[in-house]
Amino acid sequence: MNLHEYQAKQLLQRHGVAVPASEVCETPEAARAVADKLFAAGEKLMVVKSQIHAGGRGKGTFKSGFQGGVKLCKSAQDVEDKARAMLGQVLVTKQTGPDGRLVRKVLVAAAPDIRKELYLAVLLDRATGRPMVMASTEGGVDIEEVAASTPEKIIKESIDPSLGFQAWQGRKIAAALGLRGELMGQATKLLKGVYDTWWASDASLVEVNPLCIIDGRDGKPQLVAVDAKMSLDDNGLFRHADILAMRDLGEEAPLEIEAGKFSLNYIKLDGSIACLVNGAGLAMATMDIIKHFGGEPANFLDVGGGASKDQVAAAFRIILADPSVRGILVNIFGGIMDCNVIATGIVEAVRETGLKLPLVVRLEGNNVAAGKKTLAESGLTIIGGDTMADAAQKVVKAVVA
Repeated sequence: MNLHEYQAKQLLQRHGVAVPASEVCETPEAARAVADKLFAAGEKLMVVKSQIHAGGRGKGTFKSGFQGGVKLCKSAQDVEDKARAMLGQVLVTKQTGPDGRLVRKVLVAAAPDIRKELYLAVLLDRATGRPMVMASTEGGVDIEEVAASTPEKIIKESIDPSLGFQAWQGRKIAAALGLRGELMGQATKLLKGVYDTWWASDASLVEVNPLCIIDGRDGKPQLVAVDAKMSLDDNGLFRHADILAMRDLGEEAPLEIEAGKFSLNYIKLDGSIACLVNGAGLAMATMDIIKHFGGEPANFLDVGGGASKDQVAAAFRIILADPSVRGILVNIFGGIMDCNVIATGIVEAVRETGLKLPLVVRLEGNNVAAGKKTLAESGLTIIGGDTMADAAQKVVKAVVA
């Protein structure tokens, strides 16, 4: 589950991470009221930021023609005008694809005087199975660009989960970032706060980009998380009712929401051949072999190791709700799964939906003979595949034909 910037900052604040004063707004009038309050409190400059689950907002373009989903403003009237230009409009960025995302909220925040932009993130290092803190002096740009052009500028620190983030690690990272004096102490505290946010929230990623050195009101430098991004591990959400309540269904694909109701792992893709597979690894291999033989997968769909007939039927309904689908490949390996249960679910789903598209089914494993018999005796037009390669070739041929 992904969070909006304003939600990520709320969680960071709980753990002592400094963020600019801000409020989220749903109307231009509310945005002006927040700006009036912040200007009255002594702030000199405001920023209006579209709240969508995608990066590249500042360089994005609204379908209305308005340029940029992040705008600096010098007056409350300007804040209201910029909010009006964004709210209710579709913002297209390099991460949204051409369809873009509808902006339902904007964040109105104080825009501090920035001296230096840094990068900071906490994520899981899958190679070691440990948390990792990543930092860089090159903030404000995509970390992928830094990794490609100047990888030596990326600092990595592995954390022992049994000990947690240690103060000496904070000082080590701060020194590598060139932070000295009061900033080193601030950095050590902030780094621990970001790590604690990651750990306590069961997050998969907490990213602060940029982490900024700003001029505080007392004239002294201060470290502030000017932007923030968070992704949560869905498997841990049952422990966090407050975070689960932050879920914004408006930012998620309708078919993916529907799949979640049936505990199906579904991601829509741009191709024309739908996949229904049990197991994430087999699903990835199925998509690869479809591409190998000249097709394009329309989705990733993992029904899991113990899917029921109802889940299979739901999977077919979700697949058929995608108008770009022109053929379906079912690829099942029955380890825990009973192939006959899947076969029965396929037959019921085809009859229920009145499927007219080419359907290729490859079954292997537990009770496969009974499963193939169920398909053969159904009287339905179902193309059998003896191997993955055979099934993939047949579905690609059927779609191309």
